[in-house]
Amino acid sequence: MTKGTQSFGKRHTKSHGLCPRCGKRSYHLQKKTCASCAFPSPKMRKYNWAYKAMRRRTTGTGRCRYLKLVKRKEANGFMTGTPKPRIAKRD
Repeated sequence: MTKGTQSFGKRHTKSHGLCPRCGKRSYHLQKKTCASCAFPSPKMRKYNWAYKAMRRRTTGTGRCRYLKLVKRKEANGFMTGTPKPRIAKRD
């Protein structure tokens, strides 16, 4: 058997499927771990030498559901407690 064209025709099994956490086709079906995000590990896979990969999934690349609220609260001075008393209308 040669190691070239004939061998490539025999490749029809998948080692990686879709990851439940990151959605990439990096989830190893036998190991049950994701090569991209390290699922099911609770911590996301992240290395400083892969700065472009860090840029793709850092804060600000998604919906920022909570951060939007924090930004609005910061603009209003983080008001807490009871609402301000209403000012009586002048006649």
